[in-house]
Amino acid sequence: MTPAARIAAAIAVLDEIRAGDAAERALTNWARRSRYAGSGDRAAVRDHVFDALRCRRSFGWLGGGEDGRALMLGALRAGGEDPSVMFTGEGHAPAPVTADEEGQSLATAPEAVRLDTPDWLVPDLKASLGDDFAPVMEALRHRAPVFLRANLARTTRDEAARALAEEGIETRSSPLAETALEVTARARAVSGSAAYRDGLVELQDAASQAVVEALPRGGRALDYCAGGGGKSLALAARGAEVFAHDADPGRMRDLPARAERAGVRITQLQAMDRAAPFDLVLTDVPCSGSGSWRRAPEGKWRLTGDMLERLEQTQAAILRRAAPLVAPGGVLAYATCSLLERENAAQIRRFMAEGTGWHLAEEHRFTPLDGGDGFYLAVLRHKP
Repeated sequence: MTPAARIAAAIAVLDEIRAGDAAERALTNWARRSRYAGSGDRAAVRDHVFDALRCRRSFGWLGGGEDGRALMLGALRAGGEDPSVMFTGEGHAPAPVTADEEGQSLATAPEAVRLDTPDWLVPDLKASLGDDFAPVMEALRHRAPVFLRANLARTTRDEAARALAEEGIETRSSPLAETALEVTARARAVSGSAAYRDGLVELQDAASQAVVEALPRGGRALDYCAGGGGKSLALAARGAEVFAHDADPGRMRDLPARAERAGVRITQLQAMDRAAPFDLVLTDVPCSGSGSWRRAPEGKWRLTGDMLERLEQTQAAILRRAAPLVAPGGVLAYATCSLLERENAAQIRRFMAEGTGWHLAEEHRFTPLDGGDGFYLAVLRHKP
């Protein structure tokens, strides 16, 4: 595919997303329809689509609209390129630019447009982030770094880095976690590498790794909202006997294979009361995902006030259900990948105000300015 044809494909995918399709599904469906597209073409179209989703408001402002065509016009202008070079109408290129597609200068755009932030969330984000609001939202407009977790059950971080380097995958240590490696070259080669296949490394954000490192080692640990099991695997690598639960067991479908590759054992549970009590119960609760909008940018635009209120209700309910599963002297950990205070510290204050007998032992906040995703962690212990 030519560069112009890739842009045309991205326009089509963006229009499907705008019509309500999920980004990953829209990209998958396009790839199935486009058998002629090679791996480089698929990667390029994916990059165009996710760049446009991260910067939907600013690209739309520059492109003079909200559809896929306007977003790609804006993307080229944001990069200092003349769209007419790609928008020629020749072959598979998009049709030429018209006079009413000139767009507007970002110099005249409102702050929320320049920072690609939904208007309704600006007050909450400013209250939560303070002086970091603008730099954090700017960071979320750009691609996230690729991080790997060195699997301590099989190797050390230095040994994992050497194994990756032998395959031409360059990394550097991240200060966020003792297991974290940031991939600096050939990130797309990781999933096909021997280091990955042999369980030496797992893909996991550095701040997510830091959350696990802040928790007690060993003991019996329940990952209450396990999802794909990334934190379950990290807990097991640190010596815990890990039990994993998720409201949707299908999300843990790949966990047995991942655990086998990592050389750890994880027991999946649905009836948690029978296995309680646990020394640690980690509740990595459903949330707005605002701390990970670099990776899942469509969530930024699909979140609504009603959805956020329902998420807060779910978070509170999970805390109440999880607390009785903790053994005397154990730890109840609450985590989100959210930047919003109402999902984080405010949620913990409400929980403790209910007279539940817990006190806040530790609290950690991470934003993209620290290098990884935005995360919050509260470590709760029983009052003595």
